[in-house]
This record gives sequence, C-alpha cells and structure tokens, in this order.
Amino acid sequence: MTPVNWGILGAAKFAREHMGPAIHAARGARLAGVASRSGDISGFQAFAPDCVGFDSYDALLASPEIDAVYIPLPNHLHVEWAEKALRAGKHVLCEKPIAMSAAEIDPLIALRDETGLLCAEAYMIVHHPQWQRARKIVQSGGIGDLMLVDAVFSYDNSSDTGNIRNKPETGGGGIPDIGVYTFGATRFVTGQEPDALEARITWENGVDVFAHVTADFPSFRYSSVTSMRMHPRQEVTFQGTKGALKLTAPFNPNVFGEAQLHWHADTAQGVPSVTVERWPGVNHYVLQVEAFCRSVQGGPEYPATLEFAKGTQAMIDRVFDAAK
Repeated sequence: MTPVNWGILGAAKFAREHMGPAIHAARGARLAGVASRSGDISGFQAFAPDCVGFDSYDALLASPEIDAVYIPLPNHLHVEWAEKALRAGKHVLCEKPIAMSAAEIDPLIALRDETGLLCAEAYMIVHHPQWQRARKIVQSGGIGDLMLVDAVFSYDNSSDTGNIRNKPETGGGGIPDIGVYTFGATRFVTGQEPDALEARITWENGVDVFAHVTADFPSFRYSSVTSMRMHPRQEVTFQGTKGALKLTAPFNPNVFGEAQLHWHADTAQGVPSVTVERWPGVNHYVLQVEAFCRSVQGGPEYPATLEFAKGTQAMIDRVFDAAK
C-alpha cells in the first residue's frame, strides 16, 4: 500500500526529537516535508534525508505531495492551522490540547465531517498497550468495583522562563500541557465522565503551575495533581474493592522509565499478590502514527476521536471554572 506522505508545520524540538522520528519509523508513513520559517530542517534530514523543506506553512499545505500534517505549534495556534490544513485537503494530527476550550472543537468536528478527512488530537497514550491493558482489566472487573483513581504528573520548568508553557499568550499552563493526560487517561480507562468537581490552582504570570483536582465520577472518586514546579513524578493508580492497578511510567515511557503495570489482587487464600507486566521499548508515538495511517487508508476507526478530545477539554474547562 502507498505510504501516507506527512508534512510537519514547524521545526519544534519535540517534532525533531520524537514525532519526526516516529513518522519516519512508522509502517505506512513517510516524512516528506517540514515547513520551517528559519529554513533549517537539517535536524529532520539527519534521519529522513529525503525530507523536503518549505519556507512557509501555507506552502506545505499547498503541496500535492503532502497527504497528512502533524501540527506541533503553540497551543493557541492549533485550531487555526488545523482548520487551514483540512480546507487544504490534508488529514490532521494536532498536538494536545487541540483547542483552548471545548466549544472550539465543534467547528473542527463539522469540518472533519464535511471534508471526510481525519482530524485528531495527538493523544498518544491510548495507543500504548499498558493503557489498553489497564482499560480491559478495570472494565472487566479485574480489581472489583472501582473506588478511587489518583494521578500525578509533575515536572519543574521554573528556570525556563521563555518556554511557551510559561506564557499565557501562547496557551501555556500545566493543565493544558499535562492535565490532558491525568484527566483523559481516567476517562479512557473508565469510560465515565465527572459529575461534581473541585480545583485548587496556584498561578504564576497568568498560567497554572500547580493544580489539585478532585471529582466525583458516577462510580468512583478522583484525585489528581499536575504541576510545572515540582520534582518530576508521574504515576496513576486505579483502586478497587478487590485489587489495584498502578502504572509507574504512564505518560512518558522510555523517557521517565519503563512502562510497567503492577496488578495487585487478592488470591483465593486472601493473600495479596502482585503481577508486574512490562513493555520495554514500546514507542507510543510510532504506534500513534501507524494507527492514523491505517485509518486514513480505510482501516479501523482512529481511537482518539475529536469527540474524545472534546470530553477531556470540557473537563479542563470545568476545572478552570471551579477554581475561579
């Protein structure tokens, strides 16, 4: 089958180090072009020597050689360029959060349906087998009735004052950057949406740098912490009446640590047992691109739909409203 030719809007560090190599490595994909206002795409050509440079985003979108685009631009530009790409006839994979409010996603859904093109948020974790496994265990009753989900995702970028995550004008903040994971992962595994929620947020320069969110879901209690001012930590636990699951590198496997799922369960003798499942070296960025390519080539529906992204963004919107 002819590979999907990909273009990237912008030469962002994350695109050079993660998504560009993932597109190049993915089956059914080819990194064909990068639009860089500086004109320097040498970082991409180091691993994809046939990659062509474009001097503007519009020039890349106008190229008939490009089938799909990946958008790693600052958050406040996502909707604008996703819409432009769809109108140019390109499939779109856009970094999270794909929009700054849930209402902004509705026009993208309408444009996706109008064009028949695939448009999705780059929510890579749902493609990783550790999350698919966690979802199966929880929803099949493997830990009994789910009672509590607690999630933590933190890092410290306080010294990087020029980082777009530290700037309100570019849609920065810890919740848009990593709350999308603590919130969305819970929704993905449980299939439930929050009822009431509360939030306590610490702000610096107009962006959230610490957030503690608690919520009541229909059948369990939720608690999460996200922060851009704490020692790096990430962990998610699903605790039920008959067991618990702990994911020790849930969001950045291979970078933060090895992807592991620790399944704590009661045995017939009432003695707790722990089973550890590991996925060394699995690259969820590659799996994401491969799933996207299969979908645009007539395969299974892409699992991270815009509707799913809208549900997570709606929770983010509610968290900010609750904090006010």
